[in-house]
Amino acid sequence: MNKRKKRPEKGSVQKGRPVFAKGGGRGPEDARETRDRRAHSFQDPYHDITEADGQDREDRIEGRNPVLEVLRSDRPVNKIFIEKGNSDPILARIASLARGKAIPIQYVDKRKLDMMSLTRIHQGVILDVAVQEYAEVEDILNIASERGEDPFIIILDGITDTNNFGSIIRSAECAGAHGIIIPKRRSATLNATVAKVAAGAQEFIAIARVVNLAQTVRDLKKKGIWMAGADPDGEKAYYEAGLKGPIGLVIGSEGEGISRVIREECDFLVRIPMKGRISSLNAGVAAGLMMFEISRHR
Repeated sequence: MNKRKKRPEKGSVQKGRPVFAKGGGRGPEDARETRDRRAHSFQDPYHDITEADGQDREDRIEGRNPVLEVLRSDRPVNKIFIEKGNSDPILARIASLARGKAIPIQYVDKRKLDMMSLTRIHQGVILDVAVQEYAEVEDILNIASERGEDPFIIILDGITDTNNFGSIIRSAECAGAHGIIIPKRRSATLNATVAKVAAGAQEFIAIARVVNLAQTVRDLKKKGIWMAGADPDGEKAYYEAGLKGPIGLVIGSEGEGISRVIREECDFLVRIPMKGRISSLNAGVAAGLMMFEISRHR
């Protein structure tokens, strides 16, 4: 006969279990600790790294003079964040230089910059530089030509999650794709977080960044490249579509899928049949399945 476990005495603490004091029972130290814990648990959409690995990042430049020096150089830049409502003339000059180089600018509250900042002395501006040079679309086509293969290109429409982007880069390199194309806006960029998820694959695959994704798709179609869009309403399952020859695989965002403009440019749509109760896979996994199906036919 099993003996019942002795009930812990009132006020005692069971090992490994948190104790939540009843109303008014916490002292000032406990209250302060709770406030700090809540502050650190808040996830900001612009703060995609932890304090622990923040010091290892080399893709974030802060402060007016350092940012100006980067803009004067040829170093590739992903985006600039500038404090909203700050009329400082140097910030205005930075914005002007950025526009001249077609670098995306995002105006954010000072609180956002404070949360993004690693040095805590951002002076109203933070710049994200690319961890490597972006390629041109022609470079991707040249890679395919040099290998004597039909072009195999991944086109990302609205993939903003850094984990998905890094995962797609890694899968694309492993599947033998010749390159990836992303838009300048509404897209994750080549930062340290993406490079970490990609496990270094970004060093071995060309990644191009374009201003007008729809026009780029049209140009590729004129060169004889078929566009296959990944869509839940696709006419055929991806393994029934015969994904052969020169092909561009279009992957949309998890929330909205492929945008209407890009969807209309696709030659056909393919889907992944789902057996479970969840209606879709995340973008990184879906892209991986389709990329290796294309690879299987090559």
